[in-house]
Amino acid sequence: MSGDFSQASAIAMAEAVRKREASATQLVEQSLARIAATDPRVNAFTDVLAERARAHAADIDARLAREPAAAARLPLVGVPFAVKNLFDIGGLATRAGSKIEHGSPPKAHDAVLVERLEAAGAVLVGALNMDEYAYGFTTENSHDGPTHNPHDLSRTAGGSSGGSGAALAAGQVPLTLGSDTNGSIRVPASLCGVFGLKPTYGRLPRTGSYPFVHSLDVLGPLARNVRDLSLAYDLMQGHDAPDPACAARPVEPTTNQLARGAMGLRMAVLSGYFEDNAGPEARAAVARVAEALNVRRRVELPEVVRARAAAFVIGNAEGAALHLADLRRRAADFEPLSRDRFLAGTLLPAQWVLQAQKVRRWFAERAAEVLAGVDILLAPATPRPATPLGSEQMDINGKMIPTRPNMGLLTQPISCIGLPVCCVPVWGVSAEGLPIGVQIIAAPWREDLVLRVAAALESAGVISAPPAKL
Repeated sequence: MSGDFSQASAIAMAEAVRKREASATQLVEQSLARIAATDPRVNAFTDVLAERARAHAADIDARLAREPAAAARLPLVGVPFAVKNLFDIGGLATRAGSKIEHGSPPKAHDAVLVERLEAAGAVLVGALNMDEYAYGFTTENSHDGPTHNPHDLSRTAGGSSGGSGAALAAGQVPLTLGSDTNGSIRVPASLCGVFGLKPTYGRLPRTGSYPFVHSLDVLGPLARNVRDLSLAYDLMQGHDAPDPACAARPVEPTTNQLARGAMGLRMAVLSGYFEDNAGPEARAAVARVAEALNVRRRVELPEVVRARAAAFVIGNAEGAALHLADLRRRAADFEPLSRDRFLAGTLLPAQWVLQAQKVRRWFAERAAEVLAGVDILLAPATPRPATPLGSEQMDINGKMIPTRPNMGLLTQPISCIGLPVCCVPVWGVSAEGLPIGVQIIAAPWREDLVLRVAAALESAGVISAPPAKL
């Protein structure tokens, strides 16, 4: 067997294995070689699981030698993937980007979503860098080092799933998993120029992952094309009782819906707050997507500023409560920025948290009213393309604002009410040649709609996710 499949899609890789054009071992070795060649500059990985990956690939190849027909039952047979290091991996401590968790006991089992992808034939090759405890938007981790954007190594990859976005953009793996509490899948997808799916809150099980904010946390896939993204999402669906937030809904496949595209869907651009807080590149990206979809309608969500404030209060309070014991005993072992935010969360009055939950409910009701009259909402994913690493402030429409909390300026209000979103990459709107993302938003449980629209845009050549030329 010969040929370099390292930059192929996940679906193409699996098809090559099924056709005996490649082996699982070959795919894994090519991924490991790409990681070795590029990660010293990118720093997407915190752990490369070469021994585990090679053993798993060898097992797959041996199984297919005995039973060739088994490949047809494994949609991701032999496909390498990696996960944010807040997912449990058997034999490793789940560090969640922290120093404190380095001393935790190794996990006995993989996270449920890791198990589900491996049951479909995929091969885990490593764990990925992130902001400490998922509290950040730049993956400038002082414990594991910053992750660099593969399209410009001097710039941030976004966060908190920065390693998940960068590993894809660097061509190290075709699939990754991340988490999204306030935008942590969509921000790195936007800045790294890849596709990211934030499912509806409660859609995918979180069992075996390190929490940040229980009432907001969502897990989801990132990929370099829509079909891979859709397939990974489909394979991870299904109720899981140990996660009390996981909805008892049947599996609702999306891959078989992609060919329908945007046909018959009512769509609108989110204006007001989502324009006022978007720089020229972000607005241009939305305009390009809207033009391609022939979207002329514009709508507003009311009181978005208050909704974002509610998300801040809820996140601060829940996150601080989770880490209270360590804040008392080991405050010096936190990253200073996350420590200070958590400490602030411990001081929030209960009345503020209750009021934030009321605002959240009110905002969800108003969003439902808007979504009763439209199927898809379009909005920028980040205020601007990737900033240089270490940037304390960024210029948005002539106003200087802090970079780290405000890369999630446009994602956080949507997270607050748990809507499904596909972030898609747009090129050609940045003078620096950088990508920027657009959010495709739908009503709860309608991941099929956001993926259909993303597929239509990809087919039309409006969006794409080429690997960086490292």
